[in-house]
Amino acid sequence: MNYGLVRVAAGIPEVRVADPDWNVQQIENLILQAQNQGVEILVTPELSLTGYSCADLFAQQVLLDEAEIALMKLMDFTRSMDIITVVGTPVAYHGCLLNCAAVIQKGKLLGLVPKSYLPNYKEFNERRWFTPGGDIPKGNVLICGQVIQMGRQQLFHTPTCTFGIEICEDLWAPIPPSSRLALSGAEIILNQSASDDAVGKYNYLKSLVQQQSARTLCGYVYAAAGFGESTQDVVYSGKCLICENGALLKEGRRHSLEPQLVTAEIDVERIRMERRVHTTFTSSMHEVMDNDVLNINTDKLVQSHVEMTGPVNPHPFVPAGNMLDERCEEIFAIQTEGLANRLRHTNCKVAVVGISGGLDSTLALLVCVRTFDLLGLDRHGIVGITMPGFGTTDRTYTNAVNLMKYLGITIREISIKDACIQHFKDLGHDLASHDVTYENSQARERTQILMDAANQMNGLVIGTGDLSELALGWATYNGDHMSMYGVNASVPKTLVRHLVTWIANGIEDENTRATLLDIVDTPISPELIPADAEGNITQKTEDLVGPYELHDFFLYYVLRCGFRPGKIFMLAKKAFEESYTDEVIKKWLTTFCRRFFAQQFKRSCLPDGPKVGSCSLSPRGDWRMPSDASSAAWLRECEAL
Repeated sequence: MNYGLVRVAAGIPEVRVADPDWNVQQIENLILQAQNQGVEILVTPELSLTGYSCADLFAQQVLLDEAEIALMKLMDFTRSMDIITVVGTPVAYHGCLLNCAAVIQKGKLLGLVPKSYLPNYKEFNERRWFTPGGDIPKGNVLICGQVIQMGRQQLFHTPTCTFGIEICEDLWAPIPPSSRLALSGAEIILNQSASDDAVGKYNYLKSLVQQQSARTLCGYVYAAAGFGESTQDVVYSGKCLICENGALLKEGRRHSLEPQLVTAEIDVERIRMERRVHTTFTSSMHEVMDNDVLNINTDKLVQSHVEMTGPVNPHPFVPAGNMLDERCEEIFAIQTEGLANRLRHTNCKVAVVGISGGLDSTLALLVCVRTFDLLGLDRHGIVGITMPGFGTTDRTYTNAVNLMKYLGITIREISIKDACIQHFKDLGHDLASHDVTYENSQARERTQILMDAANQMNGLVIGTGDLSELALGWATYNGDHMSMYGVNASVPKTLVRHLVTWIANGIEDENTRATLLDIVDTPISPELIPADAEGNITQKTEDLVGPYELHDFFLYYVLRCGFRPGKIFMLAKKAFEESYTDEVIKKWLTTFCRRFFAQQFKRSCLPDGPKVGSCSLSPRGDWRMPSDASSAAWLRECEAL
């Protein structure tokens, strides 16, 4: 299965101005390369058969005849090929000349799409030679021995996707043709361009392509004229861009003196899911209900197996480079503002937090500190309660107490041991049996202490659980699952670690910073099982439920993309090929699917908490799911991997 992946390519051939015979040979070389790489659709630049910069030579019949001959040669060349190729050529039509994209497959000319908007300002003078596609009457043209219907709005349907075409300036229009094409069903937009270069123009163009692909929820393939075009007054650098839903998948190398073939896989399955979910897109479809779209079916493809050629980010919640600092700052600000608003609304000046010396409670405490500082409240109004139990280690206890001391909050210590022992006696439970009752009783005792202490001090219990724990149900129902406001509820575990590290690196006090960094390095554990003889943590969460980096990867593609287990497995193998075997990935993916369904009942009654990213499990927001939904289909697919 290709899981909706369509391999596309932007090809930049070297051109000779006004030499279609030479140009077609260069395009044929690109077609061969693309075919060998399993490309389904190849797009070349605007007027690639003649060169864009022919100027008044476009009025010469010799050039037009040579362009048609070159197009026929290309059709003959592709007679035994499945690949769909889009080239640019001038076409004489009803007494005018059109700047067209020609779509070719298996020796046939499938369609001609004229350019809608012609630039006629500054260095551009296209109306001198061409007529806009919107100014022509409907009709047919005889070209290359075929009768082709001319029309701006055309959709090409392949067995794997639907694509449409716009040409260069069309993208810069207030309402680009691609907007209407996407609303009419195009999942991929191809843009043939001859955009020249100027300082700062490329970055603007790149943002334009990304934004249009985001706005129309589509894949966008952009190929612009390059080396060989006339440099009499301007320079064409050969820009290649492939985007998907606002993300840049691949870009070419500008100012290359060699031909380029830039390939990427566009995930059409994801595009379809995004459109189904984003009702603004579907609500806009009435705009094109009366659109006169020409639908064209391509030939069937003998589809080769497609795998991702580009890298797959193993940590989709964690941005790379400088963006990580920006992301951490924004998330921290959202958490802080959410809590500040809740405190002000309730006129509450006391926040109660259970401090364990672990990552999640540390982040929640840091959010409280930042919030109290912004509101001008005394930090002593933050009451940190450490509640040592049977599994508490010296390391986590020391870090918890030191952190509270360094941050200047109120410290309370309430051991849960005696209360739990009495509870076990009341239940008739063997203290030596370290089962789920043994563990959950401790978690619920801690939550009862926090809730009652909050009542005692007229405060709010601030929840510490994160998004990853909610996905796996790694929380005790009506224990640490419950709070009065959960500031970490939509922060995944992989990002919690980075957030605490980022905050630590910005703190001047060396003791506080050192404590925070040691907490980051501490193994993740609920510490509900006694430590070993050396006082080390024995109950490590990731040994029990699996690595959080894998679960966060699975979670992202389930929530954000709606992917099936087989596709997630394929992506995970690519992302973690140097870290985990296929067997390990399969094991934990199966665990994720099983727990994700089984633990929905905990998510159905979550406390309030701020959404900070693209994924949330709040039953009032991003995720509504019945607690008794069957996981059978998902687990069957996992088993078959």
